[in-house]
Amino acid sequence: MRPVKPWPDDVVMLLRQQEGLVRRDQLTAAGVNERRISRALAGGRLHRVAHGVYDTVATSPTGRDDPDRARDDVHVHRRRRAAWLGLLAHGPDVVAVGQTALVLHGIEGLPPHVAVEVARRDRRERRARDGVVLRRYAGPRGFHLRHGRLVVPVETALAQAVPALERRTALAVLDSALRRRLVTRRGLDRAHDLARGRRGVARTHDWWDQADGRAESPAESWARADCIDAGIPPDVLQLELVDEVGKVVARCDLAWYLGGGRWLLVEIDGAAVHSAGGALYRDRARQNPLVAAGHVVLRFTGADAWSGAVSRDVRPVLRARAWAPARPAPRGPVSLQGSAAGRAP
Repeated sequence: MRPVKPWPDDVVMLLRQQEGLVRRDQLTAAGVNERRISRALAGGRLHRVAHGVYDTVATSPTGRDDPDRARDDVHVHRRRRAAWLGLLAHGPDVVAVGQTALVLHGIEGLPPHVAVEVARRDRRERRARDGVVLRRYAGPRGFHLRHGRLVVPVETALAQAVPALERRTALAVLDSALRRRLVTRRGLDRAHDLARGRRGVARTHDWWDQADGRAESPAESWARADCIDAGIPPDVLQLELVDEVGKVVARCDLAWYLGGGRWLLVEIDGAAVHSAGGALYRDRARQNPLVAAGHVVLRFTGADAWSGAVSRDVRPVLRARAWAPARPAPRGPVSLQGSAAGRAP
């Protein structure tokens, strides 16, 4: 899955940046002649995937692992590969916009199959190809240069992309932009203003205000969106629970205050993080003190978060404890010392 060694160093660097893809003119500029390209095609070291664009990995994107062993996230690889394929297929004069720009900025939470969107700076009429959406945005300005390609700023990309996204996905994208400090809260407001008037934006107005950079994964964002839409928004995100000396024992993703110093604590487990045997033991050791202190702990997978299982399981617990939205909840870390006593509101 790694780029083959015979390529010049300049080509190897391009392959790392471009998720294993390369244009024919990039090869020739690096000193790879036409005869060598033809041999590589015949020998299976290059595979034509678009006009003038080659992949150095023979396996289909849906059946491969992430070529970047350090990253080890095949979903990120597939999104980035799709984005690069769109850019390379349309030449050096296009600008990454919308979802494609968000991918290249490193935003998480986008769909597994992103919409590949590019725009021409000269706005000349050109035919889109290879599944790429060729936008004609009016004079996109303020381009950023990422890996040698022009990309619209994060605020502009959010304004272009969010109105077309599904609700849970959009909130995950907005959360990620804040968490990664690619945009400030004020910048998010500017992006919202830029989005006004776009098709589909009317249904998104509440989403921009609901974005929260404390969400540590897209699955947490999905679960929060589910609970907000079910009328049971969490009281606290990333609630810390500490022992008698103030050491953090657990940080729970979503929390609702049940009264009497007790909390309903929800954790969203990522499969890669929590499926190994050692991780399961650590999770159990962390959960036991929470339950012993009188708190209710519920654990969910990312699939649960997407399916709506979080709100379905949380609602009966809250109803049984007469929980109400916006009721004052204790602030700061919750002490596990004694009988689940948290700080008073």
